[in-house]
Amino acid sequence: MIIFRYVGRDVLTTTVAVTLVLMLITMSNRFVNYLSEAAAGELDAGILFPLIAYHIPGFLVLVLPLAFFLAILLSYGRMYVDNEITVLYACGLSPNKLTYYTVLIAFVVAGIVAWLSLSATPVGRANSEALFRAQKNRGLLNTLGSGEFYSLRGGRGVIYSEDVSNAGTMHDVFLALPDNGKRKKPAHVVVLAESGHSQTTRDDEERYLVLENGYRIAGMPGHADFLITSFDEYGQRLSRPTSGKDRDAKATMLPTKKLWSSQKPAHRAELLWRLSIPLLVLVMTFIAVPLSRTNPRQGRFVKIFPAVILYILYLVILNIARHSIEQELPLALLGFWSVHLLFFGIAALLTCWNGSWRPTIFKTLYV
Repeated sequence: MIIFRYVGRDVLTTTVAVTLVLMLITMSNRFVNYLSEAAAGELDAGILFPLIAYHIPGFLVLVLPLAFFLAILLSYGRMYVDNEITVLYACGLSPNKLTYYTVLIAFVVAGIVAWLSLSATPVGRANSEALFRAQKNRGLLNTLGSGEFYSLRGGRGVIYSEDVSNAGTMHDVFLALPDNGKRKKPAHVVVLAESGHSQTTRDDEERYLVLENGYRIAGMPGHADFLITSFDEYGQRLSRPTSGKDRDAKATMLPTKKLWSSQKPAHRAELLWRLSIPLLVLVMTFIAVPLSRTNPRQGRFVKIFPAVILYILYLVILNIARHSIEQELPLALLGFWSVHLLFFGIAALLTCWNGSWRPTIFKTLYV
């Protein structure tokens, strides 16, 4: 029990440290992206930290398995370099017992990953999507301040308002529209209006900028054929910020219970992916234990690079199998589970390679 507590404390402490480093890198990249969108007026700065908080479970479900895998390699690699494993073996600890201890720790980590994958991550993604939808519903022009120029999404023009009320009503509006290329003669379009506001359609799918009591001026500087039109109400369609990519991502936001009862290929692929992440933790544990064995002269980091390559290969092949299920390819389900069996077989080979059955000449070459 003392050895188990020592090994578990070392592995879990290293796991937490590696997780914090990887989370800092991942969250910083996402935060910079959100910050640039907020600077462009596409997001309210007040929702940046809630968005990051909702994405933390999704980050953890990807980072934690890798962190635990690296923690085993680093912790056991240090023990081999410092001859601690040799002392433990001399005191009666067998390699099988060490693997048993590691698997017990792996079940704890896999349980945490399973909760994150099956429950916390879908909830976080759904809440994040709700925030994005709230941003869409509050209008593309709500971030416009008085006396500021604002570029409309999709290159649809530039708008300026002398004053913007708390209710979102604009006064003394200037709108410059680009040439859409449909006219025989290129023209610049400028719209001047006394007031304006944003308005959505009944299905809340389209949003328009509605200007009232103004003039629309179209023409080219240096030419006398300007077209000036007065209007009581003028509407300009604003582009939608979302695309088909968000529709494809809806499966990742559904609760796991709904995925169980669904027969859609995308839903089945998402369910299998959520179940595979905890299984990946266990399989990579069986791979990490034999890979962590190293010669004190080689150093503790000698096998980190090939181990990470093997981990990435596991994820890439598993993701390919996931997409094959979404596309309903023949034997896609069999191929998906075969990926886990393949890497479990690799783990068995690595374990046997470090075991007693390996010929002496190969042991000498390996060491």
